[in-house]
Amino acid sequence: MSNLRMKENEKQSSILEREKLIEEVKKLTLFDDVFMSAVLEDIPACQHVLRILTGISDLSVRTVKSQYHITKLVSKRSRLDIFAESTDNQIYIIEVQKEDKGNHSKRVRYYRAMADSELLRRGESYEKIPKCSLFYISETDIWNRGSTVYPIYKYLGNTGEEYEDGQHIIFVNAEVDDYTEIAELMKYFKTADPEDDSQGALSKRVKFLKGEKKGLDIMSNFGERMEKRGEKKAERRLILGLLKAGAEISLIKEASGLSEEEIEEISKKSELQEI
Repeated sequence: MSNLRMKENEKQSSILEREKLIEEVKKLTLFDDVFMSAVLEDIPACQHVLRILTGISDLSVRTVKSQYHITKLVSKRSRLDIFAESTDNQIYIIEVQKEDKGNHSKRVRYYRAMADSELLRRGESYEKIPKCSLFYISETDIWNRGSTVYPIYKYLGNTGEEYEDGQHIIFVNAEVDDYTEIAELMKYFKTADPEDDSQGALSKRVKFLKGEKKGLDIMSNFGERMEKRGEKKAERRLILGLLKAGAEISLIKEASGLSEEEIEEISKKSELQEI
């Protein structure tokens, strides 16, 4: 085959891959981990979402980190979907759940603990822990009470006096439509329609990622990163399966290419409860 023909085939293959990527990206919603991360790491888009969720119209976001890794933890799940800081030094966390895996209260408890472990440095006063609001967004109404939003309140005994520790938890779902601004936002989360301009900076970001070359390049890079992460999870599940089946370490080393120390580390982590 001539070099010219090979180049032509490579070009055609690249076009087909691009077209496939475009079609796949068009199907994604803000309940898809990869797409949600790519959208909300954009400060204006994240700010738009937080302004609606908090009701603070002038909330200003300073930084946003998607799939934020908690450096002080070594447990199985030490990432937060969206970790944002406002210009008044408050922390906002967004966790999105597409599937109803249960244990929602304990999941939120774990996310809060992760955040607190990151926010206070050794030797610092507790006074320096910033206020933190955690929005747990689910596709379905996990509490089955017919509301779009479920804020969690804490009280001091039976005094009726609210207990304030700087932590706020708000459950939000996309199933119940109570005709509020948050419900409209949740409708958009379910479609992420690039032709829908109703959500300002959020719509602009979605349109960019789904329809422009640079946006599709970003999605391609995000996809590769998440694919590698998925491969690691699959490898880990395989090793745990072999360990539970009683396979010898030497056989697992040969099959996986990992060292004995790496296999032992996976085994240790498996003893932690899945959140």
